[in-house]
Amino acid sequence: MKVLVLAALLAVAYAKHEEYIGWKSYYIGVTTDEQVKALAPLVDAYELDFIGHPTLNREGLVLVKPQYQAAFIQDADAAGISYRIHVDDVKRALDYDDQLIDAQKRSSLARNGGRQLPYDNYQELDVIDDYLDYIGEKYPDVATVVSPAKSFDGHPIKYVKISTTNFEDETKPVIIIDGGIHAREWISPPSVTWAIHKLVEDVTENDLLERFDWILLPVVNPDGYKFSHTTNRFWRKTRSTNSTVASQLCPGVDGNRNFDFVWNTIGTSSNPCSDIYAGPYAFSEIETRVVRDILYENLARTALYLTMHSFGSMILYPWGHDGSLSSNALGLHTVGVAMVNAIEAEALPYFPRYVVGNSALVIKYYIAGSSEDYAHYIGVPLSYTYELPGVSSTGNGFHLDPQYIEQVCRETWEGIVVGARRAGDLFPKPQD
Repeated sequence: MKVLVLAALLAVAYAKHEEYIGWKSYYIGVTTDEQVKALAPLVDAYELDFIGHPTLNREGLVLVKPQYQAAFIQDADAAGISYRIHVDDVKRALDYDDQLIDAQKRSSLARNGGRQLPYDNYQELDVIDDYLDYIGEKYPDVATVVSPAKSFDGHPIKYVKISTTNFEDETKPVIIIDGGIHAREWISPPSVTWAIHKLVEDVTENDLLERFDWILLPVVNPDGYKFSHTTNRFWRKTRSTNSTVASQLCPGVDGNRNFDFVWNTIGTSSNPCSDIYAGPYAFSEIETRVVRDILYENLARTALYLTMHSFGSMILYPWGHDGSLSSNALGLHTVGVAMVNAIEAEALPYFPRYVVGNSALVIKYYIAGSSEDYAHYIGVPLSYTYELPGVSSTGNGFHLDPQYIEQVCRETWEGIVVGARRAGDLFPKPQD
């Protein structure tokens, strides 16, 4: 019997990630605007999947299917676009990631007395949801768990409201942080749950509770997040379908293209099979409507909105659809630089240094319908995308190594602390 069980487990392990047999990933670099323009048509032609976009003088990371690899290399050479192999066997790299995650899980369970924490490993959705419920039950005086809706597949979309005054003090600015809108960006939810931990369980910055009310949503896209754990590691979108054949064949919408600001005009797709499919209409997804409603319900008091993504070590601000600067660009940049400085004071020396700037100008890639742009468009004065560190330091996998998750959470928290304080200083004071 033991032999049969072992054989079954090995068969499951072997079968995992089979859809990525033959895929390769490449570091890719661009140094001129002409190379950026030359790269754009290759994305659709060869179904390139960017895990991290290249910026001028900073490499990105792209997945390439077996049938397109030779043509991709030929066209990259012709355009003078630099590339080098990241991993030559994507399935093997994902298997390697799984081994690291399993080892981290065993270590964490031993260290935490059998308890799984949502910020020291890449945890399943249930672990994150259970943690939010635990926070609400143990700290009812400051933390309230809200589940305003269920996802397409029926998972509760949960967030935590943290306040010493039950959100009844209208003079307190609100800070909103979300994560997990892109399912595969697994470092994103831990950064949000760590912020919850620091605001409720391990409070070292008392002024952040006294001055602000907080809303923290670790997993905007629970369906996609769960699917990325169980079925397809690089799943990015939601999991919704509609009555059309295309939707049935290719479920899901890119949540960060689904917000109602210059929706589906640039950097998006109308093809349901695309990873950047903007959806049949703006706010077609219950997940993005939840974020929209949180923003609107607290709009008069919201001083800062942060959405956590990976990877790239960047802090980006509007406008991402055309590269123009907001009327509040000076404030956005000044606070962004302050957050970066705080992060880098805690960062490991061999991690990439952070870049701060306008989304489109930094990554040389325009997108419409993002939550960052939408929040700023409706009136949030300071709105940012955090692109967290996210690739394996060993070069063998696609995750930030699990041993560094808590480090990234700690340094990201330092950026949040400074961002909140600067946002509070800049936010208009109520009139007597």
